[in-house]
Amino acid sequence: MIEIASSLLLFLGAFFYFAGTVGLLRFPDLFTRLHALAKVDNLGLGCVLGGLALQADNLAVALKLLLIWPLALVASAAISYVIARRADALGIVPWRENEK
Repeated sequence: MIEIASSLLLFLGAFFYFAGTVGLLRFPDLFTRLHALAKVDNLGLGCVLGGLALQADNLAVALKLLLIWPLALVASAAISYVIARRADALGIVPWRENEK
């Protein structure tokens, strides 16, 4: 049962990474691309780490794997903020659909 749950989490994580990549390639501007990467890839990382933690040999290894996720969440939020703030300072305006 643990193998099935682990495999499901790993496939779900891969799906979220794929969705983030599609968002990166398809969204029209920096801000929407940044949103796709910050949200979807963090969820994908959580699923992948959860799947790997289920397969860990002992509790210490599983906890170390799960510790990676909050650290990545903080780093992703911080770097996304810095990138968006710099883009705003450079005058990059958010995309608007056919504004009239």
